[in-house]
Amino acid sequence: MRLAPFRILLGLFCLLVAVWLVMPTLVIIPMSFNEKKSLAFPPSGFSWQWYENFFTNPDWLTSFFNSLRVAGLVAVAATLIGTLAALGLSRMKHSGAGLLRAILITPMIVPGVVLAIGIYAVYLDYHLVGTTTGFVIAHTMLAIPFVIIAVSASLEVFDVRLETAAASLGADRFTAFRTVTLPLIAPGILSGLLFAFVTSFDEIIIALFITSPYLKTLPVQIFTSITRDADPTVTAVGTIIFIATTLVISAGLIISSKSTRG
Repeated sequence: MRLAPFRILLGLFCLLVAVWLVMPTLVIIPMSFNEKKSLAFPPSGFSWQWYENFFTNPDWLTSFFNSLRVAGLVAVAATLIGTLAALGLSRMKHSGAGLLRAILITPMIVPGVVLAIGIYAVYLDYHLVGTTTGFVIAHTMLAIPFVIIAVSASLEVFDVRLETAAASLGADRFTAFRTVTLPLIAPGILSGLLFAFVTSFDEIIIALFITSPYLKTLPVQIFTSITRDADPTVTAVGTIIFIATTLVISAGLIISSKSTRG
């Protein structure tokens, strides 16, 4: 019973921290319905005009579909590469596995602006600035660590003796992987794919360096709009992205937790 007050205080503290973290994001939701062309808070009046502007303005729609295309390609590429890397790391028994893992997740640690400068310098030589290929390569590099972590979590609870049992029944390595390993680590792979998609879709720092007038992603369009004329459409876009990202990440966390318990 003595622990009850402590648990209550701890719960209240966690609740305050959660509110503090999400409050800046939640502010944009009522702002997106502002009747006036202003980013003032609290908003005055109620209007859907900024959502209408997003869905009717070609600049916004083009950047949105650019982001969808790039993020989709990145999700597929990063999931394939990251899954193979996680499988390879799980089967490495010597001490170099830890070092290699640390190298593979480096893009999560290195400041984004440092990566952006290096990528931009390389892209200038190979004419990749402002191209879909350039965006996909750069964002895949950022997304691979998330896939490795998600798939590795599934492999941690995977019983390798199941593969041995499949082999003893006459299955070759590919058949054992396809029928035994892949179904069991599929939740981790799907979780990694979702995180890879969100990582690419929301990325802004590198995108600002390698964008061009002919290829803008949605985050770049948001940055351009807010710095040029403070267009309230960004609040509507931000609300849509916030809701969509929350749903995707929540799905990824649920899938990952189920994989870990399994």
